[in-house]
Amino acid sequence: MHHKPSVLVQVDLDGRHIRLVVSGCVTELNHRALCPLVRRARTLTPDIAVVVDLTAAHHVEPAAVDLLRWAAEHEDAVRGTPAVDFVLPAEFPGHGTVTQLAEWVGAHRHAGTPEPARRAARSRTAPRPRLAG
Repeated sequence: MHHKPSVLVQVDLDGRHIRLVVSGCVTELNHRALCPLVRRARTLTPDIAVVVDLTAAHHVEPAAVDLLRWAAEHEDAVRGTPAVDFVLPAEFPGHGTVTQLAEWVGAHRHAGTPEPARRAARSRTAPRPRLAG
């Protein structure tokens, strides 16, 4: 399983609110990928309210949230802007549950398929688009 965050940026029509909806995994190692996005959102317009929503994430490490908060508070480039709000899940989802489920699904997906057919299924490429004619 990949430990990558995915971010959806929602900008309010009035341009005063930005919500960064983070899904995937947020860890101590990859939290730094979110810092430039938060910084960029904070510098779009003066007095913009930025919310980082982690409720859709599959895996959140508490240390990563602490590091994100620290980075948002100590960012020199955005002094004078409102503080970043963090929306956190009630309970931090652990990665073990997702990993165990993925392993179980992967192991049972091809349980009845012979080995050569499984290898052939993995080596297929995406179909080429056909021209209407």
